[in-house]
Amino acid sequence: MQRVTVYSTTLCPFCWRAKRLLDVKGVSYEEINIMDNPGLRSEMASRAGGESTVPQIFIAGQHIGGSDELTALEKTGKLDLLLNAK
Repeated sequence: MQRVTVYSTTLCPFCWRAKRLLDVKGVSYEEINIMDNPGLRSEMASRAGGESTVPQIFIAGQHIGGSDELTALEKTGKLDLLLNAK
């Protein structure tokens, strides 16, 4: 399974939704909480092409977007392809 990274904050409902989808699928992920460290928000924005909202999700280092994009990938069956790509 590919490495998944989720930039999030503690109080973000969209972060919760994205993490819940990954949890239900049994996907382990690295969560980077940017709430208390402004430097991490800058890191996230740099990796995400300037996006500064959370969550920002990466699969195998590839930026896929936020919760809506993750959900769309799941609905079309493309999330499993990304997660299991070799």
